[in-house]
Amino acid sequence: MNLRHAVVIALVPLMALGACKKRPAVTTAPTPDATTESAADRARADSIRIANEREAAERDRAERERTERERLARETAGAREVLTEIVFFEYDSNEITPTAAEILQLKAAVLQANPGVRLRVEGHADQRGSTEYNLALGQRRAEAVRAYLANYGVNADRFTTVSLGKERPLAEGEGEDAFARNRRVEFAIAAGEVRVVPQELR
Repeated sequence: MNLRHAVVIALVPLMALGACKKRPAVTTAPTPDATTESAADRARADSIRIANEREAAERDRAERERTERERLARETAGAREVLTEIVFFEYDSNEITPTAAEILQLKAAVLQANPGVRLRVEGHADQRGSTEYNLALGQRRAEAVRAYLANYGVNADRFTTVSLGKERPLAEGEGEDAFARNRRVEFAIAAGEVRVVPQELR
């Protein structure tokens, strides 16, 4: 081996070593911490779930309130209808019939639950008989209704009674059907507002 070959062989390892030193170090990007990422995801998911639950609860509450308002409105309208429902009488009589008594008992319940409500009570008669007689009969019917309600604990001062006799028939005609419709007492709310619905009407 001549000197030149020996020098070349000796330099090869040194050159390789130098090349290795000059090559830049390869760095790898840090991997995200799986535990931290999982916790963040769970926190985000929990936040979304809580927001959705709150929104659903708010919708449910609003729906319940709407349903309750509608129920109260229906019941209140029903109570007003009870107060203004007509009661009818037999011929030439101011006696309270069993059917009229049932209606008046419901009226008494509504009135007791709403002490600020006052009623106008109008007595009527059919077309037979004189004007004077029917005015008196209509008044007796109105007073009979007031006395019946007073017996159920409603202050009689809450009623204004008036007789219209045969002057305002509910039904025209001369047959018994028309006469029966005209032997009546009508009611109108004169003051106050129905706010409380008694248990009997719920």
